[in-house]
Amino acid sequence: MLPTYERFNDPKSVFFRLPFARLAVVALSLPLGGFLFCVAWSLAFDFVRSTYTHCDVANYLPSVSAAIGNYEPQRTVWRLAIFLHLPLRLAVAKMYLEHYREHIRRSRRLLGILACLLNVVEDLALFCLSFWTSADHYETHRNAFVVFIACSECYMLISYLLNRNARKAVLLPHEEKSLRYKRNLFLVNVLAFGLAGYCFVRHNSYCEAGVYTFFALFEYVVVLTNMGFHMTSYWDFYALNVVCDAKHGLYLSQL
Repeated sequence: MLPTYERFNDPKSVFFRLPFARLAVVALSLPLGGFLFCVAWSLAFDFVRSTYTHCDVANYLPSVSAAIGNYEPQRTVWRLAIFLHLPLRLAVAKMYLEHYREHIRRSRRLLGILACLLNVVEDLALFCLSFWTSADHYETHRNAFVVFIACSECYMLISYLLNRNARKAVLLPHEEKSLRYKRNLFLVNVLAFGLAGYCFVRHNSYCEAGVYTFFALFEYVVVLTNMGFHMTSYWDFYALNVVCDAKHGLYLSQL
């Protein structure tokens, strides 16, 4: 974990100073850009293959697994995006651990540790399901997906409740904004996941035209709301810089 210091006053010794908010944008833009590219490329150049299912009925969108893992160059682009953004996600998870230790009441700190552990497992599960695709390693991909979804939903719920009910002090305006986004994104995520599950079961049971398209669409909502939830770190750490200087090396400082 990067230690936190007050701003170092000698500008000649500062190698760089980067607002954490920009780091959060980079961490989000990698998987978001990769995801949008994979879906767009699949629709434009692999439409028939990526939208085909065993039911052989009309379908107009590829599932997430088909879009990111079954064909090239989508598979390589997605894997590269996940590989590059994983260290940033793990660093943010560690920052949240320190954040909870400092701002959450002592009686709730075990929940803070659990939330950070779930976040790390979610990140690793995402890495696994991205590199072990459903086409080549179905069981591994399926198990990684189950772990990813379970950890993601639990992490979002615990994170929201900790910030709403367990803070030592009153939330600042940007923290209140973060909390509202956490609540709304979590609720939409859960709803979309439930609807995706319903459409998946219905498609496999009745093979109706277009149902798998709705499954894929709700999958997209699950993915995007998950990314949006993690983007709330933009406001949680809004007042911090990542700094590298000659005295302390790499550390966090107040703006």
